[in-house]
Amino acid sequence: MTSTEQVDPDAVGRPRQLTYVVFIAASAAMGGFLFGYDSAVINGAVEGIRGKFDVSDATLGAVIAIALLGAALGAMIAGRLADRLGRLRVMRLAAVFFGLSALGSMLPFTLWDLAVWRTLGGVAIGMASVIAPAYIAEVAPAAYRGRLASFQQAAIVLGIACSQLVNYGLLTLADGEQRGELLGLEAWQLMLGIEIVPALVYGLLALRIPESPRYLVARGRTGEAEAVLAQVEPQRVDVRAEVARIATRMHREHKPSLKDLTGGRFGLLPIVWVGIGLSMFQQLVGINVIFYYSSSLWQSVGIDPADSFLYSFTTSIINIVGTVIAMIFVDRLGRKPLALVGSVGMAISLAVAAWAFSFKTGTGDDVSLPDAQGAVALVAAHSFVLFFALSWGVVVWVMLGEMFPNRMRAAALGVAAGAQWITNWLITASFPSLSEWNLSGSYMIYTAFAVLSVPFILRWVPETKGKALEEMG
Repeated sequence: MTSTEQVDPDAVGRPRQLTYVVFIAASAAMGGFLFGYDSAVINGAVEGIRGKFDVSDATLGAVIAIALLGAALGAMIAGRLADRLGRLRVMRLAAVFFGLSALGSMLPFTLWDLAVWRTLGGVAIGMASVIAPAYIAEVAPAAYRGRLASFQQAAIVLGIACSQLVNYGLLTLADGEQRGELLGLEAWQLMLGIEIVPALVYGLLALRIPESPRYLVARGRTGEAEAVLAQVEPQRVDVRAEVARIATRMHREHKPSLKDLTGGRFGLLPIVWVGIGLSMFQQLVGINVIFYYSSSLWQSVGIDPADSFLYSFTTSIINIVGTVIAMIFVDRLGRKPLALVGSVGMAISLAVAAWAFSFKTGTGDDVSLPDAQGAVALVAAHSFVLFFALSWGVVVWVMLGEMFPNRMRAAALGVAAGAQWITNWLITASFPSLSEWNLSGSYMIYTAFAVLSVPFILRWVPETKGKALEEMG
């Protein structure tokens, strides 16, 4: 057996227990669902929080974005925790944090109390953003790894869509008022609290799936690793030989450490910088402005609040469609071609949106776009989400789970994801002030980053399609 053999998943019979592997990947990706739900649920609560606590745009932006700093912290510590405690224990810990955050956010005493609970939820998001792609990459058969790894992004977009559907339903029950009373609470409080349900599901699923075989090998638990591989790859003739090969490769490497990431130019190894670059570009195009602020964004250009929630939900549907497209083609076309298509499409869509927003007139509550430009802005925003979803949304998480060598995978993924969350925080915290300054100018900045991502992909990003994890390095 050679590690360089590439398998076309459509050219061979599917593994008999592929259904079980799908269940494992979907269970791990439930963290992605919570990641998407928690990240986007705040979209429906923004105006309710503003009214409840009477805060300025800058303060509101800081409170909304503070969860992202928590996510950066969670991402940075998740890798080390995963190497010490195991992948499953980190998933369970994240589930507990998600549940506590939902309960606390639903019943805050003050704005800063809310910020603390949102930060805890952010830590859980960061942990889930690291552990799911790492775990899925380590468990999935190589021939199906791209599609199974894309479950993470699929779960994220489903979480986003579900949160917006829940928000819309609660808003309808509250007669269109985020501060309308429901079950003795304000509608926005229930929006944040319902997250307890998927957090419980995530925790229960994390009790049902096996530990990563590569983690088990690293801990000397080879018998358990053989049993897991026999379940997820029953077509292998000699599971023991595969475990021995993994063990041999790991024994040549020293114990994982953050020092493994250093030694290249500018302090870190080149592959780590590529991972950081992928993470940062994914956020610098402004995708989460759509999911965190879309309702407020459409209201800011004169669209009725009820319609703004509908448009937010339709972008989530487009996000799901794009993710399904990426899942179909990520193992057929490869990671880089999808990323390039997405970068070009995003750049064009963002530029068109910037042009449309330049026609914004009025100030305060009396703002509007001409009908033609309003229609163009809506189409451009949906087009932007589509191109992001069918490319960078999936490709980045797939590649971050694949591109790093075994000895540094969890640690490097943690650093890259941490950079992603810090960048996300910068974009999210700055948008309210930027949009107040010049909404069109904000979108031109995002356009510039989409354009710059093209040479970055061509020059520095490696193709990981069809390679065994032990080949990465």
